[in-house]
Amino acid sequence: MRITSTLVTMAVISASLFATPASAASLEDSFEKLPDEERARQVCIVLGIDKIRKDKRVAKADRVKTSIFSQATFANNTVSTKGGAVRSNQQWYHLSFTCHLDSDLKHAKDFTFEVGDNVPEADWEDLGLWK
Repeated sequence: MRITSTLVTMAVISASLFATPASAASLEDSFEKLPDEERARQVCIVLGIDKIRKDKRVAKADRVKTSIFSQATFANNTVSTKGGAVRSNQQWYHLSFTCHLDSDLKHAKDFTFEVGDNVPEADWEDLGLWK
């Protein structure tokens, strides 16, 4: 079951990065298939990656991981992490964020974040990160 959930999650993220107005409905349909906590994380990542790209250091961000250095939390329609990571230009950076969602967990209302220091490449394998 975990593999299936992971594959759906990967498909949702891939689709979100290239979403067009015509594909937005199918993206929401994909979110429907995820358990609440995972849906909330993915919705936050979809909104968050666009906002994160406004930070010049990570303007080419293409991946966000929520629980690399510590577990992300989900409570009261809010996803937050102090232990995430974002990849840009084949480099990983520490990431903290808070994301508030609507009651059905389909739309993020806001997303605030901080990009931290570069994660040394020597640590990537142990953290499950890649180039």
